[in-house]
Amino acid sequence: MKKNDIYKKLVLGLLFIFPLLVYLFFASGKNNFAKLPILTKGVKEISTNNQITRLKDRITILGYWGGSLENKKAEALNLNEKIYKRFYQFEDFQFVFFVDSSRVKQVGELKNSLKQGAGTDLSRWNFIHVNSKYIKTHFSSLNTPLSLEEDYSSPFVFIIDKDLNLRGRNDDEDLGTLYGFDARSVAQINKKMIDDVKVILAEYRLALKIYNTKRVK
Repeated sequence: MKKNDIYKKLVLGLLFIFPLLVYLFFASGKNNFAKLPILTKGVKEISTNNQITRLKDRITILGYWGGSLENKKAEALNLNEKIYKRFYQFEDFQFVFFVDSSRVKQVGELKNSLKQGAGTDLSRWNFIHVNSKYIKTHFSSLNTPLSLEEDYSSPFVFIIDKDLNLRGRNDDEDLGTLYGFDARSVAQINKKMIDDVKVILAEYRLALKIYNTKRVK
């Protein structure tokens, strides 16, 4: 292979990869140039008969709201304003929340609240209607020290990658291991969750850039 050809390929590779590395450096906070750690492998896929939403091949913010929709408006607004509106246009990014089958009306009311004001596009907000047993089983597959409340809800939301792995921090300065993010806490969303979502999105974008670079060679 001629030296000029090698040089051109190196330049093309740098043009693809360098901007992503710069983005990852400035966006990832504590996780500079590192993938977001895998805390649990093999999170349960969605397996209800009447739903087409899946976790596989998606980057998912996953939550369990069970039967407590009346008390989840503040959490929903926090997540919508700080996370969803910032990232929902990224391909394969989605929100998924498990709710009790009896809460269809409350889900509709919650969606209406989220649409008010700026008129948010809620196409990537997914509410999965299941029974309490299913919620408990799925939550257990995360394999965390956290637990569901009596109404099978949790204030915590979780980052699930495209391969059904739970992602989080194993060296968090406050908690040691950070399995999920408390949606009640704007401070935690701002200081930790935004950075971690940026990291995992940058990770997949970098992988895609590398794949596309190899294809053009």
